Amino acid sequence: MSTPSRWASRLLPLLVLVVWLAIGGGLGPYAGKLGEVATNDQAAFLPRSAESTRVLRAQEAFRQEETLPVLVVWTAGSGGGALAPSATADATRALASLKGAEGVVGAPSPAFPAEDGEALRGIVQLRPDLGDRLPATLDRVEAAVSTVPGTEVWLGGPAASQADLRDAFAGIDGLLLVVALVTVLVILLLVYRSVLLPLVIIIGAVFALGLACALVYVLADHDVVRVDGQVQGILSILVIGAATDYALLLAARYREELGARDGDRVPAMRAALKQSFGPILASAATVALGLLALLLSDLTNNRALGPVGAIGIGCAVLSAVTFLPAVLVLLGRAAYWPARPKAAIGDDAHPVWRRVAALVDRAPRKVWAGSLAALLVCAAFSFTLESKGVPLDEIFVKDAPSVAAQQRLGEHFPGGAGNPAVVIADAGAAEKVRAAATAVDGVDSATLFAAPSTRQPLVADGRVRIDVTLADAADSDAAKHTVASLRGALHTLPGADALVGGYTAQQYDTQVTAEQDRKLIVPVVLAIILVILVGLLRSLLLPVLLVATVGLNFVATLGVSALVFEHVFGFTGTDAAVPLYGFVFLVALGVDYNIFLMSRVREETALHGTREGMRRGLVATGGVITSAGVVLAATFAALGVIPLAFLVQIAFIVAFGVLLDTLVVRSLLVPALVRDIGPAVWWPGSLRHRP
Repeated sequence: MSTPSRWASRLLPLLVLVVWLAIGGGLGPYAGKLGEVATNDQAAFLPRSAESTRVLRAQEAFRQEETLPVLVVWTAGSGGGALAPSATADATRALASLKGAEGVVGAPSPAFPAEDGEALRGIVQLRPDLGDRLPATLDRVEAAVSTVPGTEVWLGGPAASQADLRDAFAGIDGLLLVVALVTVLVILLLVYRSVLLPLVIIIGAVFALGLACALVYVLADHDVVRVDGQVQGILSILVIGAATDYALLLAARYREELGARDGDRVPAMRAALKQSFGPILASAATVALGLLALLLSDLTNNRALGPVGAIGIGCAVLSAVTFLPAVLVLLGRAAYWPARPKAAIGDDAHPVWRRVAALVDRAPRKVWAGSLAALLVCAAFSFTLESKGVPLDEIFVKDAPSVAAQQRLGEHFPGGAGNPAVVIADAGAAEKVRAAATAVDGVDSATLFAAPSTRQPLVADGRVRIDVTLADAADSDAAKHTVASLRGALHTLPGADALVGGYTAQQYDTQVTAEQDRKLIVPVVLAIILVILVGLLRSLLLPVLLVATVGLNFVATLGVSALVFEHVFGFTGTDAAVPLYGFVFLVALGVDYNIFLMSRVREETALHGTREGMRRGLVATGGVITSAGVVLAATFAALGVIPLAFLVQIAFIVAFGVLLDTLVVRSLLVPALVRDIGPAVWWPGSLRHRP
């Protein structure tokens, strides 16, 4: 090739690179700014149409002096036992000293003693707009109420919970991203032993994340999409993992084509893109459309993740098919240094994959039977996974002040103290509703809600609020049963028009809604994936087989997760939304690797027949797909650095499930089934005649 034509062929890649450098430089900072438009209020995690959500909205009318309550709990010092006779008066004076303090609204409540005489509780109302000043305000409250002799003090309630959530999500913009990127870089350096390629792939992933975050930021700022801390964290992990996976597939194919064309860069990239673009696009479509299916959910944060995640996947694909090809064309063989690209399939494959392919080819029935049996054993434990919600004392993985306060409260006061059920009813039926609520089994007391400053019952738009303290802990199954009974008793009261909400009702409604969502969304996602696979592989039998295997992988992962959550992590419950999130990610991402494998097998089958095509396809893709699976598992595992049970549970399910899919389903079960079934697996396509 002449020098002028060589430069002309590299002008387009150079322009593409300049555009991405501008995107990275201009939009990269948005990866750390999503927190500015994130909403972590209660409504972000509740069903849109549930009764408890309607109550939460109705409560706004009673916030004439909108506040953020701090629940203060005093217990005896390290020795325990009864408090001094003067403790109640001392605690009341300590609370009163906060009146007029910065950030405090109105006069704090007096201190109320527990029946056992071993604890006190009181409430301080704070301004709801303290923002970054909330921790300092809580410190002032703690300093004031810690003056009661012979006591330990604990701060709980909504204000302390909000502060703990802020601390937990503080690592979303920084720590999570750094851990994920460093993990991916180390894995790529160890696996590929190349200097430049891992850096190029990481830079492409960062550019994709910057673009995705900028788009989401603008849309969230204009109220088109909603972002909360969980969605923000998952977006970062999803984009980094997906962009890396797509980049690895393309880079591996380009390396192969470079060897076949003796280093001629442009034709090699053209061929690599031609063969890789379809599988990458199909893989991205399964994940993006699977995420968009979450729009069918009634849970607000599920719906939020759908479009945000789909935007992230789109940006990952864009980076993989534009930025990466441009850089690889400009670098040529140097991108893989010190390795040297080779042409023939298997020449550069790890001996392990040649042996795996030989085993599958020699004894397919034993391989798939053994793999299937192992997966079925794991799946048998899936029925023990309790997805009824995470108890209050397990929401934060590490110790949290708000959780400790709630535990102390539950030891000395009625189980539901500090987390009452909230009833909104017509003012004319207030006393009738209060009496009916008190009569329900499992209810400790019911009181009319009063303004913090006047202590007079509030009436807003002809409605009143009644706080119902439950006898059992707010996060218990018994409390949820009481809420259901409370609704049954109050809904039938004539003229009351009563609604029951509050923390326990929210957990109950979330659990019910999550079960309904799974029944609706799971078949929709499976149908979407099946249609995409049929279009890509031009077969009916093989897509059904692939969907069935990734579905089995998901159930097996739930079985292992049930054991690990209980016996290793010590969780006594699983967040209600975790199974659906796990399904969408695992099934869509698991199909990705089968798409990468079987699209190559189809290509080789057209040339060499089904048996040889399966062997060659497994050898050619074994290394790159396993690397991609390890990278994706590691990036999702990075979610574990955020100390919230929900994210830790999602991190384990997806990380373990991806590894199980990569190492067992895609490497052994699917190849062995295809080898055993033979050409009929391509039915009704023309390849069914290629033995």
